Amino acid sequence: MPDPKLITSRLSRFVEENGARVEIAIYRLDDTDWTLEIVASDGCATLWEEPFESEEAALAEALSAIKDEGIKSFFEGAAGKGGLH
Repeated sequence: MPDPKLITSRLSRFVEENGARVEIAIYRLDDTDWTLEIVASDGCATLWEEPFESEEAALAEALSAIKDEGIKSFFEGAAGKGGLH
């Protein structure tokens, strides 16, 4: 049986605000829901525990989290940084 194929969403992107840069990574394996991860330029990663039915929903959640929590909240040293969301 072949290994499952990792599919990266066309909606994945980098977001920069006030000199801080994060990657919004949206991906899935064949026949699974979408996973959302925000990776800060310092390597600190935040992964959402619950999958998303659509890549659009994952992107909307990422942009909302960045707006509500601030982009700096995804960096090492921020309160509640990294881990699971």
